[in-house]
Amino acid sequence: MKKSCQRYLFITLCCTIFLLVLYQQLQSIIATDYSAAQNEQRKKFGAVYMTLNNPFYEIIDDEIRTAVEKNGDTLLTRDAALSTDRQTEEVQELVDDGIKVLFLNAVDWQQIGPALAVAKKAGVPVIAIDTNVDDKDSAAVAITIVSDNYEAGVECAENMLANLPGGNIVLLKHSQAKSAVDRINGFVDTIRDHPSFKIIDSAECKGQLELAMPAMEALIKKHNDINVVMALNDPAAMGAMAALKNAGQLDQVSVYGVDGAPETKEMILRGNMTATAAQSPRRIGSLAASKAYGLLNGTSTESIIKLPTTLLTTQNITQYNINGWD
Repeated sequence: MKKSCQRYLFITLCCTIFLLVLYQQLQSIIATDYSAAQNEQRKKFGAVYMTLNNPFYEIIDDEIRTAVEKNGDTLLTRDAALSTDRQTEEVQELVDDGIKVLFLNAVDWQQIGPALAVAKKAGVPVIAIDTNVDDKDSAAVAITIVSDNYEAGVECAENMLANLPGGNIVLLKHSQAKSAVDRINGFVDTIRDHPSFKIIDSAECKGQLELAMPAMEALIKKHNDINVVMALNDPAAMGAMAALKNAGQLDQVSVYGVDGAPETKEMILRGNMTATAAQSPRRIGSLAASKAYGLLNGTSTESIIKLPTTLLTTQNITQYNINGWD
């Protein structure tokens, strides 16, 4: 009889534990919404950059992602690796995946038409970021968010004019990016009426440090009288400074860039770089995300947004965050 009682108590205890565990699992299932409706409410956004081999674009993407995920939505990011064809393919993939808005940083501002056509055909609005695009045929771009790139070049030129009596200048360019074209044009236009300054040569480098360094080395071999380097962005400026340092000429040449990267801020602080026209990738990214939701809600109206740049020099560099992006 005693053994029978013990067996009964043991079975009762096991059943109670089982029911408790089952109850907890049921509560968890009830609390979690596995319905298709939940997934359908989650919006997908797509971003395709000319390259992610530049921390500037990583910061923009992080800002967009933070805003999108805060809203419970998803950002799908792609790296075109400086290939126009690849960028078009990646846009097609994202459109097929059901994105609602496309953030697009064009590899080639004049050859971006096929990618824009893909988005337009699918009814996906495009937000061009960091660089303008040639959109006269497709009219697919709803909003363009860029820095005032022309003014960035002007700022660099004005600083040079104020601090040097004259000199021979070389340009490091990226002619496929409208932002880079505008920066160089702003610089060139500003010095046009100053005959003591002469542009003696230029080289293409796609804004990449690893391409700018050999390009600058070739320019140094070709010219022994370079006084100024105007680089389209900070990675190109860093490549130029590496080449100049190897040639023993870094302290003899004024180097200008555009971006405001932490590495170039440090170079300015040390006196190795003259100036950079700083952009705000954080502001570009947060604005892009905000405008994307505005487009979906029918509240975005601005078609072009230009953000000012700030020229950082040895005179004001300590007033800014040396170790981070603005």
